[in-house]
Amino acid sequence: MTSIIPAILPEDFLDLHEKLEMVIGHIPMVHIDVEDKTLTDRSSWPYAGDPSEFLKIAHEVEGFPFWEDLSFEAHLMVRHPEDIAEDWIRAGAERIIVHIESFESDDEVSTVLNSLRQRFGSAASMVSVEIGLAVNIDTPIENVLPHVLEADFVQLMAIDKIGSQGQAFNPVIFDRIRELKKTHEDTIIAIDGGVTIEHAEELIEAGAERLIVGSAIFESGDPEGSLFDFLEL
Repeated sequence: MTSIIPAILPEDFLDLHEKLEMVIGHIPMVHIDVEDKTLTDRSSWPYAGDPSEFLKIAHEVEGFPFWEDLSFEAHLMVRHPEDIAEDWIRAGAERIIVHIESFESDDEVSTVLNSLRQRFGSAASMVSVEIGLAVNIDTPIENVLPHVLEADFVQLMAIDKIGSQGQAFNPVIFDRIRELKKTHEDTIIAIDGGVTIEHAEELIEAGAERLIVGSAIFESGDPEGSLFDFLEL
């Protein structure tokens, strides 16, 4: 079964709230993109605008919007994700996604993944958070293979440049999915970036278990109808 997960790149807290309202009641989980302008050309909430609302949530003074009805995963497009992962987990994230490109060496990738899983993963006593490894499209799959089993899932980016929604889908992703499945057929693969209804079925057939969908839902003019089109797959 493939999951459809709407992706939100919030400009500010109000933008986050409005987009969550569009999908609540229709899906169980959303994907929150987090950018601090170290891996991307822009910043997103809470690094853009007023961070006070996030600090209240991270310090458990307030709850994440619609937390009782909607789960979320945090895609940390930052240079040192290990420094902020706990804040997002305290805010309610059930999955944390870090980029292989955030780190300077294989050892550092392994250290952070293993540490996060030990502290917050299924072996932790208080919480159970999935830890995912995201990979840009120009990073060779060979670089990922040593770390596949250190993560709960792998998120393959399907656009040439991360950091904004509405970019063109790169069909080379199909070969990358098959290449990864060839050696790790049981690994859960999420696809993020440029996913449209036209690509979705082929992505599923290639082996993707999760489709992260942003502009094809929120910039379609009919977010609810577009989401239903994906869910019908």
